[in-house]
Amino acid sequence: MNSKALPRQVNNIEVGVYECEIHLKFRLIEEKSILGDRDQLLQVLLDALTEGSDEFLETLQSSVKAHEISELKTSPEMRRQLMRLRNCTDNCQ
Repeated sequence: MNSKALPRQVNNIEVGVYECEIHLKFRLIEEKSILGDRDQLLQVLLDALTEGSDEFLETLQSSVKAHEISELKTSPEMRRQLMRLRNCTDNCQ
């Protein structure tokens, strides 16, 4: 039995807060009843976009912007989550 401790792996994962903006314009063939429920419509749109263009979805325009912001601009809940993540990266290795 070897009493030497195994070397600890170090994962230096840095996390930040990002403000993201997505602008999408596309055509979609879908059931008309979906348009009445905003949450269901959003889920259908996200599912369609992740699957990619096909005969039911035609992307016309897309743009994505993301930039890091100060964590002080976030909600208290998000700041707590950041602290948990940072503590876990320090203690969970």
